[in-house]
Amino acid sequence: MNTLLFLGNLGTGEIIVIAIIVLLLFGGRKIPELMKGIGKGIKNFKEGVKGIEDDIDVNNDTTTKKD
Repeated sequence: MNTLLFLGNLGTGEIIVIAIIVLLLFGGRKIPELMKGIGKGIKNFKEGVKGIEDDIDVNNDTTTKKD
């Protein structure tokens, strides 16, 4: 559970240091805006993937009905 995909093993100390650096770089007011933007991006990505999956399912249904 401590292993992230590309970051290796991160302990509590490393996470705290990263959080402090992010806070210093962006400031307290920008972080909620950044998280909101990231959340919207993830939501749009999931909707796009779901739309593609629905299109694939529709295409598979129409293909199997013709056989």
